[in-house]
Amino acid sequence: HRPKERSKPGGKQLITGEVLLVPELSFMTGIPEKTKKDFRSLKELTMHINVSSHQHTHSIKQLLKNIISNPESLKELSRWGLEISSEIPLIKGRTLPLETICLQSSSFATGSDLSWSREIVRDFSISPIPLNIWAVFYPRRCADQAKQLFETFKKVAGPIGLRLEQPMFVELRDDRTESYVRSIHCQLTSEPNMQLVVCIMVGNRDDLYSAIKKLCCVKSPIPSQAINIRTISNPMKLKSIAQKILLQMNSKLGGELWTVNIPLKHLMVVGVDVHHDTSKKHQSVMGFVASVNSSLTRWYSRVTFQTPTEELISGFRVCLLAALQKYHEVNHNLPEKIVVYRDGVSDGQLKVVEQHEIPQLIKCFEIFPGYEPKLVFIVVQKRISTTLYSWCANNFETPPPGTILDHTITHKDWVDFYLMAHHIRQGCGFPTHYILLYNTANLTPDHLQRLTFKMCHLYWNWPGTIRVPAPCKYAHKLAFLSGQYLHSEPAIQLSDKLFFL
Repeated sequence: HRPKERSKPGGKQLITGEVLLVPELSFMTGIPEKTKKDFRSLKELTMHINVSSHQHTHSIKQLLKNIISNPESLKELSRWGLEISSEIPLIKGRTLPLETICLQSSSFATGSDLSWSREIVRDFSISPIPLNIWAVFYPRRCADQAKQLFETFKKVAGPIGLRLEQPMFVELRDDRTESYVRSIHCQLTSEPNMQLVVCIMVGNRDDLYSAIKKLCCVKSPIPSQAINIRTISNPMKLKSIAQKILLQMNSKLGGELWTVNIPLKHLMVVGVDVHHDTSKKHQSVMGFVASVNSSLTRWYSRVTFQTPTEELISGFRVCLLAALQKYHEVNHNLPEKIVVYRDGVSDGQLKVVEQHEIPQLIKCFEIFPGYEPKLVFIVVQKRISTTLYSWCANNFETPPPGTILDHTITHKDWVDFYLMAHHIRQGCGFPTHYILLYNTANLTPDHLQRLTFKMCHLYWNWPGTIRVPAPCKYAHKLAFLSGQYLHSEPAIQLSDKLFFL
């Protein structure tokens, strides 16, 4: 059943009313929220979903065999003038060289699994921020875990170079949302130099998390860390969890953890992603994150909300101008090259982005007299159906991290490539698709592929490579936090910190 159409001012058709579905013809897709929150069920489910490359290719070959051996299928294909091969095509790809991770006074080559969780807790981070004035809020029943967590913090803070003072322990009578909000507000009022707020929570409480983040990101801007009591309840895992939390807290305070060698100088890298706000129908949130130093360890972030009638580019321009001003404030000059990674663009929107977004971005450089930087604009696509395998010793396997494919299966109209940046422990290799829409920086495809792979090493919430460049992931986290929990723009005072990690 289709609902009725109603005219809107401007002649647009608006569909209103309920959409009725026939139950027998409808099937649920995706994973329910309840299952996502149940770690054991999710683990069992992923065991069935993430089949190995061998199993996956076997299933595909069986499907192709069934199609070819079915007369009805062949008849239908011949009507369209199509032929289906029974073999999976073999194409020659490349593997990019491994990167070197740089800390404050040491560096190391990454291993084949591209994980460095052990190395980063043995040596000083690039710039640890001393934590002098901070507070821990917890309900009465979590008192022992709160004290135990701080004791573990003290043990693991030294090796990573973090100086940690005793926090203010604030015990709450109950775990109601108002109790947390009132206590945090009271502490922030009495101690204006507070650096960080840590909240220990019981259970998955979206209402409580949202209230804490609204207070700490919008009303009284201060970096905040929410910790679920279940995360710190296992004494066996407490040390490694405390190390991860400390590194995350250091990032939120404006500290710098690690980087890779970036040969390009006077470079700004920008990540953009869009999230659709759940509370306000049809409203989108754009997360914008830009690097403001040469080692790509300091980031400037902004958020813009827009309705469907508004052009995304209007908010994009405001963010880019603010980022350029911040870059100038830090370096006393403007970047010579700007590389934009734009997430959340489908194939159908590529022309719109090329014809509208990019010219508008170039236009905003005119605000700075005589400023003509080189611009590179790359669209990042994660949701693709392409699967890559590695053909080794007559067997299909998962491709190693750094695998590049830039021919045969690429677009005829664009310069594009597929990159597998992350290590896959189970399942098949889903690469990320990168489409180059604009390039005045004279960067060759090889330079862009190397730079993109380097950017996949810089996400500080994970000591390893991720599927997309770090600024894209940061922009996604920022847009998700703002759209899902804050429902408004974060305070400008937090824009030079990764408070949204």
